[in-house]
Amino acid sequence: MSSETLLARITDYSSRPDPYPLYAELREAGPVVRQADGSYLVGTYHEIAALLHDPRMSVDPRTRGAEAQQLPFLRLDDPEHHRLRTLAMRPFGPPHTPHRVDGMREEIDRITRELLDSLGAGERIDLVDDFAYPLPVTVICRLLGVPREDEPLFRAWSDALVAAADVRPGSDTTETDKAGEQAKMEMGGYLVNLAEQRRGKPSDDMLSAFVNEPDPALRLSREELAETAILLLIAGHETTVNLITNGVLTLLRRPDQLDLLRRRPDLLPRAVEELLRFEPPVHMRERIPRADVDVAGTTLPEGASVVLVLASGNRDPKRFDEPDRFDPTRPDNQHFGFGSGIHLCYGGPLARIEAYSALGALLPRLGTARLVEDPPPYRQNAMLRGPRHLPLQL
Repeated sequence: MSSETLLARITDYSSRPDPYPLYAELREAGPVVRQADGSYLVGTYHEIAALLHDPRMSVDPRTRGAEAQQLPFLRLDDPEHHRLRTLAMRPFGPPHTPHRVDGMREEIDRITRELLDSLGAGERIDLVDDFAYPLPVTVICRLLGVPREDEPLFRAWSDALVAAADVRPGSDTTETDKAGEQAKMEMGGYLVNLAEQRRGKPSDDMLSAFVNEPDPALRLSREELAETAILLLIAGHETTVNLITNGVLTLLRRPDQLDLLRRRPDLLPRAVEELLRFEPPVHMRERIPRADVDVAGTTLPEGASVVLVLASGNRDPKRFDEPDRFDPTRPDNQHFGFGSGIHLCYGGPLARIEAYSALGALLPRLGTARLVEDPPPYRQNAMLRGPRHLPLQL
């Protein structure tokens, strides 16, 4: 087939269970491949790394003339991105030491045990609905200060927002986009109202920290608070759901590696990094050149849509030995599991802690578990790729 149809084939739902042959085709076609819709795909490790760190590559959709709107810092360039990201990180603690997250390790372990204790031996479960989704949602809601009874509200909102954020050919507004905007408005309104209830009444949660910031120069506006709180909630659980679910699926498909980790739980941190490379929670991200950018002899025109296929870079044989082999002892694992550069995934540190807790607690149970359905049904989203359900017999 023509390499100009690669994006359409990658995003087609039939490719969701195994897009990796298409990623290999992308790398063979060249570092940069133009698509029929005028976009460009980049699938090789070193070119992706260079573009992720290139200040000429924008994340802001207004770069190509999109309608101006309030955007989360995930979709902004420096210096505005740096300002808002810095303000959003303040409640986590001093630079590079997110003590609020580290301080939740025991709480995360407790939530993990409670969820697993509710799963009876010999039962058939859905790992997504019964464990991989409730764990990170409960954790991020506790961090933000969302009442437990309101946690179910976020599933429908999150599903709509994630569906609208997917990478797909063409740029026409769809019903999915409209549903995403509606969910964003409702979730933002809920979180801002919840934060306002804590103004002048400080409590130990992040929404309270945002609205009770004593320095006026460091306060978020109402719109910035809404965008930041939404981003925290989405980044705080969506990547983790995929990381845990893809991890369990990968290990159950490889009993030898599962047995190794059960015998050597000290390898778990390295195994999580390998899962982030081998079956990453985020498969691709879009960038927009602010000026013509040359990559390996191909010009990326100013304003074009450039899709960096991170999961393809993670399997590039020019960077990783035996890239299609899952190796929990792999050294030198500089993957794109959470991206790279100034837009490195905001929820990455929390996702790692939750993955250590979840997989560590699951390992003793997985030796006698079996997959009920393989491949399982996947989510529609090609960018945030992971099973929608993962039926297991414990």
